[in-house]
Amino acid sequence: MQIINTIRNGFIYADGHMAKPNNRIATILTLEANLGMRISDILHLRLSDIIRDGERYRLNIIEKKTQKKREFTVPLEIYVYIQNYALERNINPAAKLFDISERTVQNHLQLVCDYLGLDNISTHSFRKYFATSIYVNNNYKLEIVRVLLQHSSSSITQRYIGLQRKEIEEALQKHIKLL
Repeated sequence: MQIINTIRNGFIYADGHMAKPNNRIATILTLEANLGMRISDILHLRLSDIIRDGERYRLNIIEKKTQKKREFTVPLEIYVYIQNYALERNINPAAKLFDISERTVQNHLQLVCDYLGLDNISTHSFRKYFATSIYVNNNYKLEIVRVLLQHSSSSITQRYIGLQRKEIEEALQKHIKLL
């Protein structure tokens, strides 16, 4: 994504001032976009929250907002990405990976979006990106997205991703009769 790459690489404002690269914030947003977790849960994440379960790794956290247990698989590539981040920064597995506030992440994101000319982007946009991508890449199966986001009903998920079910779209397309 352009936003994450710009954060990771830094940029130069029109007046010549430089915004330094920020791998920490880029990593936070990358995790949100790949795991579909809320920013509040990403910011409390510890390497020890990801446990080996047979042949897979899985999250073992309680979501801050809902107090629901989250035990989803963490793809190996994402686990290695997180592990490398922690190792490069000498972060203890029991310590939070990101000692930063949600406001700081949002403020930096806003600076980058202003620089890129993007509107209405927040940290939550990356969770919505995850949801929409899962929906589209899995044949518009809303239930998969509902389970991954841990929503209580499909109607909440449908409103959340702002898309109609594929069947509704197809029904409308089949109905078209230009008279």
